[in-house]
Amino acid sequence: MHISEGIISAPILISGGALTACGTLIGIRRLDTDRIMNVSMLTATFFVASLIHVPIGPASIHLVLNGLLGIMLGWACFPAILTGLLMQAIFFQYGGLIVLGVNTFNMAFPAVVTYYLVRPLMNRPGGYLAAGFIGGSTAVFLSALCMALSLAFTDYGFLTTAKITLAANVPVMIIEGLITMAVLSFIVRVHPDILPGRKP
Repeated sequence: MHISEGIISAPILISGGALTACGTLIGIRRLDTDRIMNVSMLTATFFVASLIHVPIGPASIHLVLNGLLGIMLGWACFPAILTGLLMQAIFFQYGGLIVLGVNTFNMAFPAVVTYYLVRPLMNRPGGYLAAGFIGGSTAVFLSALCMALSLAFTDYGFLTTAKITLAANVPVMIIEGLITMAVLSFIVRVHPDILPGRKP
């Protein structure tokens, strides 16, 4: 779901960078020191999960797990995703440094939206299962939509590509929902106290 360098217009690049900077600042300010280990582990999970890419035009699709990061970290997913994407750009040339702000926002903002969307479900009986599927699939859908809008607002000629990219992510939405549901189910059984918004 990375956007390659040399495609996005300057206004979109600047806007994405500014929004990512704001989100990262909020995430760092809200990050408790006792949760740094959780953030680090989830950043590593995000980094590894999104290494396998399937090229689709100027972008690519892959597992993201930003819904899981959003549910687990809230606003702290901004610095986590930024760190993961930065390492991917430096070590593997995925995306790029110039589009880092846009790519981070496209993945982190939907994760934050997911956090607030599914939080009320976490304390309902079996609600974490619904939270996992809704959170995982919704985050990918919103990320694909943000990426499509980034392309469409850059140049109207990218509109067809944006539609194809959005449609290509439909299977990923379902897979992400199932994986996030399975992970939350496991965490609830073995270590429920690390889930934010869930009472032990």
